[in-house]
Amino acid sequence: MPAPIAILGWGSLLWDLDDLAPWTDRTWRLGSGPRLPMEFSRISPKRKLGLVVCLDPLTGVACTTHVIQSVRQTLPEAVADLAARERAPLHRIGWADRNGDGHSRMPEIVVAVAAWCRDTGRSGAVWTDLEPNFRDHTGLDFSVDQGIAYLQTLRGDSLDEAHRYIRNAPFTTRTPLRRKLSRTAWWRNLTTARRAGTGPGSQLS
Repeated sequence: MPAPIAILGWGSLLWDLDDLAPWTDRTWRLGSGPRLPMEFSRISPKRKLGLVVCLDPLTGVACTTHVIQSVRQTLPEAVADLAARERAPLHRIGWADRNGDGHSRMPEIVVAVAAWCRDTGRSGAVWTDLEPNFRDHTGLDFSVDQGIAYLQTLRGDSLDEAHRYIRNAPFTTRTPLRRKLSRTAWWRNLTTARRAGTGPGSQLS
């Protein structure tokens, strides 16, 4: 029997497998993946223009990733499954096998994941390889302060979704932006209002 293929997650995949669910064993191994650099530096149309976490070696920090097992026996099948869930083309999905072959916009990630596969007895792994795009949307380079300023421009459903996404991300995704948000009165007030059922996100389960 071939060694298992891992799917790496760190954001909404953990609570919303969506189309990917039938092609996994549906059991997350929390905290068992490689540590990879990430930050909430991507503006996502899928998430109503809220900030989402992505691999970002320039402004991010190493954070723990999480693992769910694919039921597929080949990497191309696992890549296609994740691409369907992300509504993304195949080249936006990263992959690595235990021999060091792979694909990513960041070759160093392929090296790290391949080593992790060898160490943990996996034949390979796949992950979402979407890039930071903050400058593309705002014309500004991403920074923690610029990210918070952007969040403060959001209104209605966009703010609801941004708040829900960042709050729901695993605790181990302790990026610079998330750490500063936890100390920012505006964000803490949003969280308090949501818990009380009176503010952004209060209508969300």
